[in-house]
Amino acid sequence: MNRYLLDTNILVYLLTGEIDFISSKVSLILEDYSTKLFTSSISILELQQLFRIGKIKPKQKSISDLVLALEEVFNINILPFGKFEITALAKLNVFPDHNDPFDHAIISHAISNKLILISSDKKFDKYTNQQLKFVYNKR
Repeated sequence: MNRYLLDTNILVYLLTGEIDFISSKVSLILEDYSTKLFTSSISILELQQLFRIGKIKPKQKSISDLVLALEEVFNINILPFGKFEITALAKLNVFPDHNDPFDHAIISHAISNKLILISSDKKFDKYTNQQLKFVYNKR
């Protein structure tokens, strides 16, 4: 059974109904009932900020409803970011052209929990030599 960590952009596509931005390869992963789906609590923080500033317009009317939809509609488990993940983050070799601390935390979350990260961010591919397993979602 494969276990995947969904990045913030994938969550946005699901919550806003923008499924055209999800590649057929990633759709097959998401639709496979034997697949376990997770997201990082860091992605929830990003979603909350995007929701608060009006950058995303999900069907849900509150961040609580949004989290409930992730868990109950999409069957995505939210993983806490704790000491284990912080240790992995401290060891991560960050690239000079990739300055997003949320991305670094999400990458570390995937590495430390041995999850396959799904994202539309090509920069994540640079971290595969640091034990990141990565699936690129080509929009």
